[in-house]
Order: sequence, then C-alpha cells, then structure tokens
Amino acid sequence: MALIEAVGLRKRFGDTQALDGLDLSIEAGEVLGVLGPNGAGKTTAVRVLTTLIRPDSGTAHIDGIDVVADPRRARARIGLTGQYAAVDERLTARENLELVGRFFRMSGGRARVRAAELLDTFDLVDAADRVVKGFSGGMRRRIDIAMSLVARPQVLFLDEPTTGLDPVSRLGMWEMIEQLVAEGTTTLLTTQYLEEADRLAHRITVIDHGHVIAAGTSDELKATLGGHVAAITFVSTEQAATAVHTLRPICAGHSAVSADGRVVTVTIGATTTTPEIVRLLDAAGAPPADVIITAPTLDDVFFSLTQTDEQ
Repeated sequence: MALIEAVGLRKRFGDTQALDGLDLSIEAGEVLGVLGPNGAGKTTAVRVLTTLIRPDSGTAHIDGIDVVADPRRARARIGLTGQYAAVDERLTARENLELVGRFFRMSGGRARVRAAELLDTFDLVDAADRVVKGFSGGMRRRIDIAMSLVARPQVLFLDEPTTGLDPVSRLGMWEMIEQLVAEGTTTLLTTQYLEEADRLAHRITVIDHGHVIAAGTSDELKATLGGHVAAITFVSTEQAATAVHTLRPICAGHSAVSADGRVVTVTIGATTTTPEIVRLLDAAGAPPADVIITAPTLDDVFFSLTQTDEQ
C-alpha cells in the first residue's frame, strides 16, 4: 500500500477550482516532486493531505489513515515545512525545538535530548542558544525543517522549502534533504525550482489547474520530448548540406541549418552517441568540426506541458 494516497481530490475556493480530481500516490521511502505553475494547486494539495483543510470530495490517506475521518491519527505520522518558516522569532533554536517536543507530549528530558539531536543534524549547535530573529534565511529554513522532524514522522511534506534562499543556502538544503531521504523518510516535495525536483525526486508529478497532466521519473518525462539534440558544426556549407542527408537515418525528429549554413541541428535518439555521428559523417566525406549533444531538461518538459514561462 502507498504511504500517501489521494484519489479524486476536489477543492473550490469561491470561483476558483483549486483541485479538480487530483490523484497522487507515494510509496514508503520515496520522494515525489510535485511541479506546476503558480496557482496549479500544489499548496492546496499539501494542505488537504496534512489535514489543514478538508476537500470538497475525494479521499486522502496517510499510512492507510483517512485524513478527513481521522485527522488526529494522521497528524501523528506527518511533518510539515511550509513556504515560510514557522518558527517563533522570540525563542532560541533550542527553545523552538523543545517547545514542539512538548506539544507532542514529550517529557522535558526527552524534548531536550531530541532538540540536541536535531541541532547537531542540522549543523545548528553553535547557534542553539541564539534568538531565531537574528538567523539568516538558510538557518531559519534549517530550524523549520528540524521542527517538523521532532516527532520522527513517517512522512515529511516540504512545500517549496528553498524559496527565497540564495544558491549556497539552497545547495546546503538539498544536501540535508538528501540525508533525510537516505534515512528512509517518505517525502512529498513541491518546488518552483525544476533542478531541485530533478536532483531530489524519485518520481515527478506535474499538475495544472488542479489535476495531474504528467507523471513519471525525470528521465521518463524528458524522453517524451523525443530524444536528444545534436548541434554539429562544419567548416563549409557544402559539408553541412551533405550532413543533412547523411543524418536522416538517425534523425528522430526535425533537423535545421543555421543562418550561416554551417551548423546543423538535429533531434536524435537518446542512445545515439557522438562517435556514431562522427563516423557516419566521416564516411560521407563531411567530417564535423564540433559535435555537441544535449539532453532535454526538466525545464523543457515543464514548458511543453504547461505552455507557460512561469515557474
């Protein structure tokens, strides 16, 4: 059984249909990346699955527990980090963690031990007794995720956890998330950064207008665009013209010639290699000066599916 499962979720806010028959499924120990343009329904889905709002229809289960019928039991199995750090700025990092522990009815001693463990895990020992108000954005995100892990949840929801962080802080956060995943934490990750999903997620679901429009691994989604692209440069326009005809047997899509007539761009199969292309062209008397093969990116997939330049 999937650890997280949603079937046919619908939710409307006034005239806005935020979720429109959304289906999601996440196996134990898996990271599911949920992508979609702004307003696609990502955060609404997280809020339903974490019992913060009730769906208008459909079902959602965490570890087999109905989040609508039995939200209290469901909450005991989840941790949530939202788009904005939910820390108390007036308290220290240690005090924030211990307070969460007491919310989960831990004894004072257990809460202190767990806080110390998380401060060490998230490299916050030196800042443990500093008031959070003075923390940087990256430090706030770290303490926020640490707070969501106090009760050792089976499932972690990360709703755009690196939004607003600088590149160095974002990279550090990715490494921390990878550590959690390596320890077996089942994770639903929503993000505006496609490279984040590409790096962290085992599978990716793309949603738009409240329903799923594509799902699969990163490689599977990229493969839907029809292979890789080879840009081949020649010394002369005559060689380029010869190459257009020579490459037809391995062409998996369109081909084009640059305005100066010396660069041929052709879509090829994902398994076609540079040596194969060079050997084929050498045999035809059109040796290339340069061959660059690029794979489709998740950005390409996203733009193709949503037809928008918003992330």
